[in-house]
Amino acid sequence: MGEWTDKAKGRVKETVGTATGDRELEAEGKADTAKGKIKEKVEDAKRAVKDALDSDKPRREEP
Repeated sequence: MGEWTDKAKGRVKETVGTATGDRELEAEGKADTAKGKIKEKVEDAKRAVKDALDSDKPRREEP
């Protein structure tokens, strides 16, 4: 699943777990939210590396 989906799913589980007093569901929600945040940071890092590598490539001269 994507980072956005994990974060949204986690928030819902956490909210429902808090509302119902289900600590296990609340903990699952917190874990899903954290997983989504980690995925987001990894994607940000991958994008930054790609951008840095792309900017180091010599540009081709157009005729």
